[in-house]
Amino acid sequence: MEEDDDVRINVHPLTNNPSAVWSSIWHMQKVIPIHLESPSDAVTPNKVRFVCMSDTHALTHNLNFKVPYGDVLLHAGDFTSFGRDEEIKTFNRWLGTLPHKYKIVIAGNHEISFDPNCENIMQIFNPTTRSANSAESHLVTCLNIIKKPFARFTERHTATSNAAQYLTNCIYLEDSPVVVYGIKIYGSPWQPEFGKWAFNLPRGKPLLSKWNKIPDDTDILITHGPPLGHGDLVRNGDHVGCVELLSTVQQRVRPKYHVFGHIHEGYGVTSDEYTIFINASTCDINYIPKNYPMVFDMDLPPGVQK
Repeated sequence: MEEDDDVRINVHPLTNNPSAVWSSIWHMQKVIPIHLESPSDAVTPNKVRFVCMSDTHALTHNLNFKVPYGDVLLHAGDFTSFGRDEEIKTFNRWLGTLPHKYKIVIAGNHEISFDPNCENIMQIFNPTTRSANSAESHLVTCLNIIKKPFARFTERHTATSNAAQYLTNCIYLEDSPVVVYGIKIYGSPWQPEFGKWAFNLPRGKPLLSKWNKIPDDTDILITHGPPLGHGDLVRNGDHVGCVELLSTVQQRVRPKYHVFGHIHEGYGVTSDEYTIFINASTCDINYIPKNYPMVFDMDLPPGVQK
């Protein structure tokens, strides 16, 4: 095992092969499926109701359900398709229609305008600088997407470098915490490299350096990507979750809830008998926004009132 000098979590020697890591540790892990029924009754004064969504991909206008009421909405990223200004503004307007007192949002790999490392990709959406042929080639190559008519992605859309300014109807977290109703929530957008999208980092030390920032006393952790073994199984049978994120959650932080998305096929809830892991992806593998939000109640901390 390779040890980082500044942390208590080790980098697994097989971290770049998460399926192999899982094969070596699964017998020591507990992955208990949970059916998280949405409460039908009103939330009681001594509890806080959380509503979890993720990966809505600029499709909130196509939801086939009404977002359930709660005190706090948590959105675990990929609220746009490419982080374009109009997508962000539309999402922000949608947030403004929801009754939840607090809306807490992180970015995901599709929010390329939120990641300064993606400035070269953002030029694709700037009509004053892009060349259609070169931009189309760059988009398909760098973003590893299925090639579709280029105009669908770029027509009448631009992206800006300070995109978070448009999120006025929520609390935006990026490697940062917030406390609501005495409950400590931490949000981080990072996930293992995939197709050179936003907030990608190599597995191992680079990602671990982000997880090291998560405070020990976090009650609810929101990341865009899943940890290894929970909501991270893709359709070819591979596990793609972050090994060091699982280690951080289980060995150091031990939050009550870990909310994420990113892997649409992984929608669902599991537990290791301490943390409840929620893959709240709204879109399914075909990018149809049909998965119902996950809802849970937490007790208010002693001495805290709503």
